[in-house]
Amino acid sequence: EGHIDSLVKMAIGEGLDPITAIQLATINAAEYFGLRHRGAIAPGYRADLVAFDDFESLRIEKVFSGGQLVAEEGRIVPGPLKEVAAHVRGSVNVNWAGVNLKIPARGRRAKVIGVIPDQIVTEKLNEEVKVEDGLAVADVERDILKIAVIERHKGTGNTGLGFVRGFGLKRGAIASSVAHDSHNIIVVGTDDADMMAAVECVAAIGGGLAAVENGAVRARLPLPIAGLMSDQPLQMVREEMDELLAVAQEMGSRLHDPFMTISFLALP
Repeated sequence: EGHIDSLVKMAIGEGLDPITAIQLATINAAEYFGLRHRGAIAPGYRADLVAFDDFESLRIEKVFSGGQLVAEEGRIVPGPLKEVAAHVRGSVNVNWAGVNLKIPARGRRAKVIGVIPDQIVTEKLNEEVKVEDGLAVADVERDILKIAVIERHKGTGNTGLGFVRGFGLKRGAIASSVAHDSHNIIVVGTDDADMMAAVECVAAIGGGLAAVENGAVRARLPLPIAGLMSDQPLQMVREEMDELLAVAQEMGSRLHDPFMTISFLALP
């Protein structure tokens, strides 16, 4: 569906003047966020340009960044790759001795994050939790899974634990080093062993996404640049992402993109 262009098309479709719709997506946004020299075509402004055929279809033909053609007819125009600074690699630093995923039971009820499909806002639930041997554990039958956030920048060992409902996983765990806004490692799973295996996989690949089942890594996507970005061709990234989503669905996930959902759950 696109990105900002889809919102512009939606606004035009609802009757907003096309020029006003484009203004909202360009100069208005640039001025609001203090992005000087952006948002307009004028002397002294950065040449970030989008060329499209008409105001109805808003089909983008070409995209320029800093005056350079970077995309044409929906495809990236290959260009020279910039060397990535060494300090943005090797960003995963976990103090494994400090990581403990066990949650001591302090009663029968607990606060649970309620996921709303395709939304970044969540519900605050209060649910009865499953207790085994004095520990609060995941309750797969009721879709109450464990969630953990593990600090990955300074090796503090700090770990946040809780419960989440809405992922639908029946087995395994998924983990990611993309977790707004501090981007520590976040993991959701049905048992501690798979959760830890998923976290270890993310750390081993220098940051990224992982899906684990029965201790085995079923799919992964390395994001070695600050644990947030890939240095591989787009098509390869797309294929690995598709595999991750397929595996997550096989493990029971009902969400369209559980990795997108998990990336927002570390926010307060």
